[in-house]
Amino acid sequence: MNEKSTDRIDLAAQFVNSTAAPIFLTGKAGTGKTTFLRNLSHQTHKRHVVLAPTGIAALHAKGVTIHSQFLLPLGSFLPVREPEGNFTHQYGFYTQHTLARKHPLNQLRKSVLRAVDLLVIDEVSMLRADVLDAIDYRMRSVKGNFREPFGGVQLLLIGDLYQLPPIVRDHEWQILSRFYNSMHFFEAKALQNSGLVYLELDKIFRQQDEEFIHVLNNLRNNQITAEDIRLLNRHFKSPDQIKGEKDCITITTHNYKADQINQKELQSLDGKSFFYQAEVEGDFPESLYPLPEKLELREGAQVMFIKNDTSGTAQYFNGKLAKVVELNNDEVTVQMEGDEQTFLLRKEVWENKRYVVNPETKELDEDVIGTFSHFPIKLAWAVTVHKSQGLTFDKAIIDVGQAFAPGQVYVALSRLRSLDGLILRSRIQSDLIYSDHQVVKFSQSSDQQQRLDELLKIHQRHFLQQLIDRTFDFIPIIKEIEYFQKNQESSMEFEDIEMQAAIPIVYENLRAETENTGKFRRQLQSLLQIESPDQLSERLQKGVDYYKGILKKLLGKIIDQRAMVSNFSRTKKYQDGLESIDELIVRKLLEINKINNLIQVISKGEVPGKMDELEMEILGLRRNLMGNAKEKAMDKIKNIKTKTGRKKAEGPKLKRQKGDTQELTFSLFESGKTIAQIAEERGLAESTIKSHLSVGISAGRIDLADCLPQSIIQEIMDQLDKFSGMKELREHFDGKYDYGTIKMVIAGNKNL
Repeated sequence: MNEKSTDRIDLAAQFVNSTAAPIFLTGKAGTGKTTFLRNLSHQTHKRHVVLAPTGIAALHAKGVTIHSQFLLPLGSFLPVREPEGNFTHQYGFYTQHTLARKHPLNQLRKSVLRAVDLLVIDEVSMLRADVLDAIDYRMRSVKGNFREPFGGVQLLLIGDLYQLPPIVRDHEWQILSRFYNSMHFFEAKALQNSGLVYLELDKIFRQQDEEFIHVLNNLRNNQITAEDIRLLNRHFKSPDQIKGEKDCITITTHNYKADQINQKELQSLDGKSFFYQAEVEGDFPESLYPLPEKLELREGAQVMFIKNDTSGTAQYFNGKLAKVVELNNDEVTVQMEGDEQTFLLRKEVWENKRYVVNPETKELDEDVIGTFSHFPIKLAWAVTVHKSQGLTFDKAIIDVGQAFAPGQVYVALSRLRSLDGLILRSRIQSDLIYSDHQVVKFSQSSDQQQRLDELLKIHQRHFLQQLIDRTFDFIPIIKEIEYFQKNQESSMEFEDIEMQAAIPIVYENLRAETENTGKFRRQLQSLLQIESPDQLSERLQKGVDYYKGILKKLLGKIIDQRAMVSNFSRTKKYQDGLESIDELIVRKLLEINKINNLIQVISKGEVPGKMDELEMEILGLRRNLMGNAKEKAMDKIKNIKTKTGRKKAEGPKLKRQKGDTQELTFSLFESGKTIAQIAEERGLAESTIKSHLSVGISAGRIDLADCLPQSIIQEIMDQLDKFSGMKELREHFDGKYDYGTIKMVIAGNKNL
């Protein structure tokens, strides 16, 4: 993917672009993981979001934090359906139950996540297993797909497990240890049966010193020898010797030590201090600040750039050292390390972003909600191991005599290009050099993995099968329309006759194709199985043309309806529902327009890239439909007599009676009571309560996942296609599940 591309990097691109397999992309420090991520966003055909566990990591990855995208509360996630009170009375824990009820996703986040094909998570060494399971639950819920991990969305995890580990406090671990062997992401329940592909980049670009590479490898694998330690400790220098080192940065373990060194060195300089203030606009919380809001500098200060040059001239990069040579109230001039020329700094801008669905194109866009503008430098006589991640130095003083976490010594040493640049402030002690044994065990287990080229073929075949099944499946759109109709007070009361019929026509047209799409998918799967590429391509193209024609007409009706409704009052809920249907149809058109190209390219063993022309064709179509719809609406609106566009009521509406038995059950259930508790409180049989809840599930009022454990839901759903009714299902399970339980699952399946 760049001039230093390796076979593994190309293989990683193939796994991302031509499979749906979850991938762990790893590699030693300096192997090109960050470069791969930056290039990926320009080359993949998949709609994706880039996420990271912390704010600073998100800024570096040019993405957003996991917690902001998924609206996760602060605390620990327990991967169960029950309320957290069943496991602990401590504050700061939540489960699937509380995540759904107390922390629901808003419409913005739902729209983004529904559009996603690929989730990219950077700096995955810091990602906790419970957070990954919370992401899994969010994605299954928002995609309406509880059968597949992450709702069928591909996962790309990037990072080095031998670097900084996830943070978990003792009181959290007391509870979380009931569910996890450790907090590393690979312990997540969602990954247990997903077939995670372990792909390690093998070409090191940072170090060329073979002796140093050998020591670093031993350090990673807990195989450090006495000779390795002796080799490292030859680079120890006394305090007096270190005083003579010029233009050199210290990498240390604790923030306070780095701050002390930086302040001491700054105050030792002659001359007055100049202060420079950041310019913060919009939503940019302090926790995301890439450097202090107020920057204190003196002439002679050693500084480090903390951002790559965005001007295109590559004057500096993240981690490059420089010295301040001239200051005034508005300007900072520096001299780059190893260069006699001076450079007048300009301010760089950091962006706090969120992902949104473009209302015009229905594609994922990045929305900048806040900015932080400042000179891209900070004092750099010292930096912590944590802040040094991702940086490269020719020369550094390493002070890890108080290393307190697995991997700290490795991270610090691996910032250097070679042993020639190593200066040790404290000697390396063998008891401080260790990697987490669970990480080592997990990494070694990759040796048992099937050959990557063989895995690629298996996952590509599965992806093509999946692509056919998902592309020519209109059930998700049909279910969205059913949900929409149930949630509108009266979608058939519009004054305009054409508006009355619009949604029913779209619905019936899609339903009429259900049998045809099923037959068509089976034909395509058969041609794929017998490896008949020409016949498959020809049959595909006919299907593409046919279904594009149908969906274009239906999209036109939805857009016409949106254009008309936008002129009416009190229609926000209705408009939101139409927008969701609009998004689904546009995405389906995009999928159909790309499928033939995708299958041909993958079948030839090539890597599919971006398909801008195919996408622009559909987006251009939608723009034309919108323009026509607005003109049509302007003509028709003249004949509408009411502000809401609906028929005037012919008489008083019936009010719901206070004693409505189903409504009472719904209210009690939404208050947190269990089925057994509701039955006892109301003096009714549990079967009756389950019957009430099935009505609520069918109407979208109640979430099936809040009623039954996922294992039971899955077990029953797996049999729904095999048996025609509840009686046969109950007989199959030999009385294991009662009619009420089966009825709820059937209602939930219809509402997916």
